[in-house]
Amino acid sequence: MTAPKRVLILCTGNSARSQMAEGILQHDGNGAFSVESAGVKPSVVRPEAIQAMQEIGIDISGHRSKSADEFTAQHFDYIITVCDHAKETCPFFPGNAERIHHSFEDPPAPGAKSPEETLAVFRRVRDEIREWMKGFIGRTL
Repeated sequence: MTAPKRVLILCTGNSARSQMAEGILQHDGNGAFSVESAGVKPSVVRPEAIQAMQEIGIDISGHRSKSADEFTAQHFDYIITVCDHAKETCPFFPGNAERIHHSFEDPPAPGAKSPEETLAVFRRVRDEIREWMKGFIGRTL
């Protein structure tokens, strides 16, 4: 058996999109990937991201928001940016990781919309990420 491909998923706050992407790729990749996520300005994992993921049977409640700086000395096979800001401000990572960018909508900030509207955006973004990840898994395995 070959070693899992190492993947780092980056966004700005490591609070929603990259956290959901990490959980989805870890789950749907069936052990073929070792996945981390981080942010260029880490904050906290949003409770709406945790809830949206629980609804599809993926538990990210134990995740924490991490800084991209924690990973700059590590080797990755793929570095995926899921927002334009992270793509533009991504720190340097050594090695020859393939860089892939796909921007997903940033879910609304807390209080910007009603809780129901906010959760609906999280669900839609989660589903878009899962669909995109299916293609990524198919291309890389």
